[in-house]
This record gives sequence, C-alpha cells and structure tokens, in this order.
Amino acid sequence: MRAFVAYLLALGLVAMPAMAAPGATGDKDKDNTAAKSSSTDASDKDTSAKASKSDATSDPATPGKTAASSSLETELQQLRDLLETQSKQIQIQNEQMREQQERMEAMEAELKVATTPRDTSYAPAPDSRVPKTAGGSAPATGPRLSDIYIGTADGQAADAENNPIAIHFKGITLTPGGFLAAETVFRNKADASDINTGFNQIPLPGNSGSQTTEFNGTARQSQLTLKAEGKLASVKLTGYVETDFLGTGISSNNNQTNSYVLRLRQGWGQAKFDNGFTITGGQMWSLATETKKGVDNLTEARPTTIDPQYNVGFSWARQYGLRISKNFGILTLAASVEDAATTLTVHGNPTSTIPASSTVTVNGVAIPTLSTTVFNNFLVGAPGLTQGLLNQTATYAYEKTPDFLVKATLDPKFGHFEVYGIVSTFRDRVFPCFAANGAITITLAGDGTTPFPTVAIPANPCALTGSTNAASGAFNSSSTGGGIGANGRVSLGKHLDVGIHALGGDGVGRYGSAGLPDSTARPDGTMALLRNYQALGTLEFHATPQLDIYAYVGGEYASRWMDGKEGYGSNLRRNDGCAVETLPLAAPAGTINTTAVLGSNGFIPGPLSNCDGDTRNILEGTLGFWYRFYNGPKGRFQFGGQYSYVQRNTWSGVNAAGDGVGPHGLDNMVFTSVRYYLP
Repeated sequence: MRAFVAYLLALGLVAMPAMAAPGATGDKDKDNTAAKSSSTDASDKDTSAKASKSDATSDPATPGKTAASSSLETELQQLRDLLETQSKQIQIQNEQMREQQERMEAMEAELKVATTPRDTSYAPAPDSRVPKTAGGSAPATGPRLSDIYIGTADGQAADAENNPIAIHFKGITLTPGGFLAAETVFRNKADASDINTGFNQIPLPGNSGSQTTEFNGTARQSQLTLKAEGKLASVKLTGYVETDFLGTGISSNNNQTNSYVLRLRQGWGQAKFDNGFTITGGQMWSLATETKKGVDNLTEARPTTIDPQYNVGFSWARQYGLRISKNFGILTLAASVEDAATTLTVHGNPTSTIPASSTVTVNGVAIPTLSTTVFNNFLVGAPGLTQGLLNQTATYAYEKTPDFLVKATLDPKFGHFEVYGIVSTFRDRVFPCFAANGAITITLAGDGTTPFPTVAIPANPCALTGSTNAASGAFNSSSTGGGIGANGRVSLGKHLDVGIHALGGDGVGRYGSAGLPDSTARPDGTMALLRNYQALGTLEFHATPQLDIYAYVGGEYASRWMDGKEGYGSNLRRNDGCAVETLPLAAPAGTINTTAVLGSNGFIPGPLSNCDGDTRNILEGTLGFWYRFYNGPKGRFQFGGQYSYVQRNTWSGVNAAGDGVGPHGLDNMVFTSVRYYLP
C-alpha cells in the first residue's frame, strides 16, 4: 500500500512540470489547448487565440496580444496555485504516513516482547492470567492484552546472558530469585547446631558434647526472594523481600518431616532519587555491614561461607532500619536509625531469699509447707508474650532508644573504603531495697502435733527509704555505649580481593558473628558495658570464571568487668569444673516434653558445676571454595566446600585451691553445599 501511494505521488510530480512547460515556451497552439482545458468558456478563448495569431506579425503591441498575455499570466498563476495546493497535500500525506509508520513500529516492538520465544521452564502455571493462544504463545492481535505478562526487565530475549526473566505487572517489574540448597556440616565437637554455628557455645571439655561428634544435613538455608521495581519521572521505587527456612516452630524437629518454618531475612522499600538521595526503610542489613559500592542495598560484602553465621570477626546485623543516604560521586554519606537490643551475662550478683509458709489439708490432716523465693536487684526486660507476637522462649530488653549509625564510604577505582559509628543506649530498672521485708511468721511441722510451732522473722526496712516494701526506691538507670568501625577492600589485579574489617567500642558485642555479650551488672544493679573488639581479614581469589577460593581469619573479644566475684569474667570465681563431665539429667516426673524444648529423658545434658566459662575471645580460621559447573541463562549450579577451625578461650578463674584455671574449647567443622540459583 505504501509503495502504491509513493508511486502515485511520483507520477504526479513528473506530470505537473510537463503541464506547466508549454506556457513557459510560448507555443501558441498548445497554449490555446491549455487555455481551453482550464477555461470555463471555450469559444471565447478560441476567438481570442485566433485574433492574437493573425495580428502577431503586424503589430506586437496590439490590444489582441495584450489580452493574450494577460490570459497566459492568469493561466500560469492558476497552475502555480494548483502546484502549491498539491505540494501542501503531499506534505500532509507524508506527515500522516510518518505518524502511521511510528505507530506500527511501536506496536511491532511490543508484540515482539509478547511473542519472543523463551525457555519453557519460565512459563507461568496453567492457571496464570497471562493470555495465551492454543499454541502456547501470547496472542499477536494488537498490543498488550493484559496488565500481567512475562518478559524480561529490559525487553530482550529471555535467554539473553545476564538478563533475568521478570513479571511485568501494572507498570512495575517483579523479579523472582533465590537458590535451593542441599548442605551438610560435620563437627568433631557437638554443639547441637544445624548448618549455622553458635560460636559462643562451642563446648568446653566438661560438656558431654565435646566428647562426641555431630552431623547434620539440611536444605533450610534455601532462599526465596522477590524484587519489585517501578520508575517515576525522577525517582526509582524498589521493594525487596528475602526469606529462608532457618526459623523454628514449636513442633519443628528432625525425626521425620523436618518441617521448619519460613523466616524473614529482609523486607524493605526504597525510593532512589535522581539527585543522589536514597531513602530505605524496613528490615535489612545494618549500616554497620560492609557493602561493595556506596551503601547500596543488595551489595553487601558478606563472607562467602556456607555457614550462615559467616565468620568470627564479621560485624553485621539484620534488623529494622530507616536509612537516608546521599551520593556525591565516589563519596557517599549515610545515617540510619535501627532497632536496638541488649545482650547481658552476669555472675554472682546479689539476691534475696524470702521464705513463706502455708498449710495444706490432705484427707482432713493439716500439713505445713515451706517455700522460698529468690529475688534479683535489677531488671532488663522480659520473655516474649503471646499477645505481643514475640518468641516466648526468647528474652527482650525494654529498650530506651533505637541505635543510631552514621557511615561514610569512598569508592575509587581500585577498591572500597568505609568508616562508621554506632551509638547505643542501655537501660535497666534497679531495686536498691531488694533485701527489705516485713515481719514474717513461718509455721513449722514440728513433731506433727498441733498447734504447729512458729518462727517469727522480724521486719527489715530499707535503709534508703525506711520502707519494708522491697520494691520501694526503684529507679531506671541508663548508660550510653557505641563504637567506631572501618572496612577496606582492594582488588589486586583481576583475580584477588583483599579486605580488612574492624569494630571496637563499648556494648557492641551483639554486632559480631560470635554473639558476645554487650553488658553485665554491677553489685548495685546498674549496668556495666563490656569493651568489645571485632576484626576480620579476607582473601578472595577468583582463579577462573568457574572457581573462587576464599580464606578468612577473624577474632572477637569481650573485656572482663568484675567487682569481687560479681560481674563478667571474675578471676575469683571457680572455673575448674569446666573440664569435669557431669551426668545427664532425668526429665521431671510427669512432665515429659516430647518436643524436647525443655528436654526429655536422654536429651538433657548435665550442667557443668563450678564453671562460669565467660568467653574472653573467639578465633576462627576458614578456607573454602565455590565451583560453578554452569552459570548462564538457565541459572547457576555450583558446589562448595568449607573447613573451619574455631577456638573459644575463657577468662581465667580459680580452682578449689585458689590456683588459676583458664579452660578453652576447640572445634573442627567441615561444610558442603550444592546450590541451584535462579537466573
């Protein structure tokens, strides 16, 4: 059709100059013919033409010739008007054809996305709302037929390298991701852990687990992710959710079904503006975690270990945060407000024991009973409550404020460098009158005759308040902690990345992989913050496009704080029992717990006596590799192996003779992993 229209236009352009040529050369016969074809009065034009012809040789300036010239000028003007009109019409037609061609190209491009052949492994389920023909492909009749269709994030073919398939839904792009894992761990010292390692519970020599090994196979580290992206005029909106199966339910066990629960790793939303500002909120990696570029989410520079607790010395957390950052080229500045938490370990703090008695009647016989209650002099928080949707087996501090973090990063061509700071507030409630009591009368059984003998305990008022109410005078005590950290990573050539990471401060133990405590308690009940240090050195060698080899060495430290025998790591407390194995406990009669949450017969290791075992430092060395058998448009299939050596050293105490004793625990661990990553 377009070729036919072009042919007609070309023919018209050739014919019009030919029609205009006779007037230009003065051919009278053709001039008369043209005049006849363009005049509405043919006879008048013939008479005028003949008169002009007969008078031409005698008098060039005769009136007849003047009339003929006027007629020719009129005809020429009419031809000019006609040409101008046709030229405008041609221009309009050309514009219309160009617009029609642009619309056709746009429709063809959109139709190409909808009908591009793709790997059938990405095809939607049979009940998907994606429109299909009987042949299985999207209909080609017109542009988009639905708000949902399967394509790629940039409109390329689905099997293009590094081009993940995506779901386009109402103007946003949804990209699924994650991996499926089959993993194992063998430890020559059992610490009752799955694929993740509890570094601060590496068994000491007296623990029965240190006399045996453990093996676990699991798929629980498999991850499912979904990223949603939408673009406005000057801002990119992103939402991201990431999950795995390392959560536990009350009925989770390894006996038959291995039914562990889905848990939230990350869930955040982000607005990234063209002017360099970015606002991110939700559960995500803490700003303390190293990144590979700026402070961008999803670029975290984590150790590539199989162990999901990573490596000792790595500083990190995944928690609620509200972060704002500004990019200035290679410099990025950021600040965040993040969820707070408190970890605490204390020994020897003072307590009070209050006796009470009551009489129980059994078959008409009154029997006096005696009971005691032990009270503490400080309170940090409480176990989780059902209505509060918290874990009832975990403890939660009554936090005063969130944690505040700031960071600056620099990204030259040869590496990435960071410096950051953390400010945390700690609080507990102190009960200075915990030893006060009112007068107490205790009824004793005696020889069984009545009336039963009694013992009177006099009142003991609080010296601070004069009250016998042990809770009188209670107050809240707060302290401020925090630390400073730095990360640096450089690339030596194309194959070797070298990194060093450090964090030090008061009350920052929970930010380390080893999970050392942040604080302890003084004898008066106020909190004392522990000095913590974390350090990690990393080597990552990219030997080939298929093979990566990594080596990490890290350590974490928690300081000693003591006031006599109270506090953390006191050298006056007994530690000689840390090397003496004890008998396992029997479950209390009538309360056998089949879920083993509290333990059942055969599943309750005996607690160590005369063993505080407060950790001074934990050291770990790791060597591992990842080999990718396939990495392409169908995803990634890889195998990894890891060996780790962990040493847990405790603060020295004393034995019965008063001699110094410093127990420690060791563990050797071997991990394997087979993973398939979604493209």
